[in-house]
Amino acid sequence: MEEHGLARSRASTFVVCATLALALVGCGASVPSPTPTSNRTTSPAVTSSPETTAPADAAAVFPVGEPREIATGLSAPWSIVFVGDSALVSERDSARILELPAGGGVREVGVVEAVQARGEGGLLGLAVDQDRRLYAYSTGGQGNRIQRFALTGTGGSFTLGAAETILDGLPSAGNHNGGRIAFGPDGMLYAGVGDAGSPQNAQDPGSLGGKILRMTPDGGIPSDNPDPASLVYSSGHRNVQGLGWAQDGTMYASEFGQDTWDELNVIVAGGNYGWPDAEGTAGAAGLIDPVLQWRPDEASPSGIAVVAGSVVIANLRGERLTVVPISDPSTAAASYAGEYGRIRDAVLAPDGTLWFVTNNTDGRGDAREGDDRILSVGLAG
Repeated sequence: MEEHGLARSRASTFVVCATLALALVGCGASVPSPTPTSNRTTSPAVTSSPETTAPADAAAVFPVGEPREIATGLSAPWSIVFVGDSALVSERDSARILELPAGGGVREVGVVEAVQARGEGGLLGLAVDQDRRLYAYSTGGQGNRIQRFALTGTGGSFTLGAAETILDGLPSAGNHNGGRIAFGPDGMLYAGVGDAGSPQNAQDPGSLGGKILRMTPDGGIPSDNPDPASLVYSSGHRNVQGLGWAQDGTMYASEFGQDTWDELNVIVAGGNYGWPDAEGTAGAAGLIDPVLQWRPDEASPSGIAVVAGSVVIANLRGERLTVVPISDPSTAAASYAGEYGRIRDAVLAPDGTLWFVTNNTDGRGDAREGDDRILSVGLAG
């Protein structure tokens, strides 16, 4: 399952092992939590490990105040990206690309053809390159694929050009399709590919399942990949759902666990993150442990936004935004817990606010009047 199929009692706190070191570091003693604000609660039973530092100019920021509705009535929205001041949104099951122009409203840009929306598959992640071309990760008849589309017109009147498939044949199934794509600061396109329900894919060097891939904008293999003959950037993943980079270039990825631990990982080239041999912190030789781990009923992490000195995580089953200060992960805080239902994605908008996407109409949530919706909230330290 994309989220976790075994019933468990709801944990009352996060259980977190935090370190930005890449080698195993054990959890230490409890540290005090900061004073909560009206919409932010901290985890009272948090542990920390050796000190880590973020860039001096990267202060942690948190959502502040009451979110403002940007759009309502969407159907299973999955990903959101900005082109100038306009936002583009994917709908998983309808395969529609929607535009939210700066002046307000919702309009259809186009429909991605031959998408097979089954289970967790469908139209998933979006990304935009420096040439204002749109990339989409979707499930087709021959597996998951990444396609590129020209965007014609201007904000408020975008249209979708013909599809150009840059990568196909990625493992697909009713669950664990991955689907998040993003351009890194190096100009390369990164893609989280799930294990497609076959855990052995994650450790199989001959499979692209259970991996994070790194490719050129045309789908080629960069010469400086860990293996210059392979798109694989890191392995041992179950179902990566969020990708982002800090100001210093550190790469983060959120990942669904199975029964015990969800993860936030720092991704390094050639790293092996353990699945299915390890879930959460294992301390095993040759495997990289997560920098944060928490119980699935408090999390099910999806998209992430790395903003200033914070990693903001959209949580599905946990129904919250989790904010992780990069300089002190032990003070991870929850915002809007239970207020908006399942949250699928989070992204920094051009005006400096945080936009986030609810996901209550995908068959797993409890849809409320107006769902699904996109909301905007301010950020402050």
